[in-house]
Amino acid sequence: MNILDKIVRHKINEVEYRKNFIKESELVTRLFYERDIVSLSESLTENAPGIIAEFKRKSPSKENINLKANPVKITNMYQENGAAGVSILTDHSFFEGHEKDILEARNNLKLPILRKEFIVDTYQILEAKSIGADAILLIAQILSKSELKDLAKFAKELKLEVLMEIHSSSQLEKLTDDVDIIGVNNRDLEKFTADPMHSFNIYPELPTDRKLISESGISSAEEIIKLRERGFDGFLIGEYFMNSDDPGKTLKELLEKVG
Repeated sequence: MNILDKIVRHKINEVEYRKNFIKESELVTRLFYERDIVSLSESLTENAPGIIAEFKRKSPSKENINLKANPVKITNMYQENGAAGVSILTDHSFFEGHEKDILEARNNLKLPILRKEFIVDTYQILEAKSIGADAILLIAQILSKSELKDLAKFAKELKLEVLMEIHSSSQLEKLTDDVDIIGVNNRDLEKFTADPMHSFNIYPELPTDRKLISESGISSAEEIIKLRERGFDGFLIGEYFMNSDDPGKTLKELLEKVG
């Protein structure tokens, strides 16, 4: 069993536990459930080159990125230094994230927040809405075509935007009308190795009627410039910033180099 299989199996059990711990009827009464979302896809256009800066403490590929990181402090840095949006990992078992990371960041951010999670159930989408997320991630590799369709439709009913993540062009057959953004993950989720030029190579096979972003492994202005010229609208970058002593400054310097 590879790491992705382990994560998904654990996530299915975790969601069933959470359903019993916090009922759906409670989620829909929370403070942020009725707030109007901020469009991530529009922000990518308005804040070129469309950097979605990620907050995460660890990952299966790197056990200690920044375990003591404060979500409010770092996401404020991202906002102040030119990010188009913020991605926040909420998986705890493998990434040391938590739903409260979004709750705490939401009070201080005007930027759209993407809930980065291994979503397998509509319950997690209700959670995303209730904690103040504006968009959710659906990973094509872990969902069937019908599952992805149903989850994306449910998210749109809640007025959340949907980012569908693919790694191979064959996963595009799961694309539905309810997907707002297609993200090409440069990281192989089975091996957790990343090559930023994977997006460059797969681009000709992507549709042109959605926002397109490149995710993972990006660490230089040169890579962003190449991918923008290729046609990508945005870039999800995490470890490059989170490994820095000053993530905000690192983001600002990267944007200055991109121009």
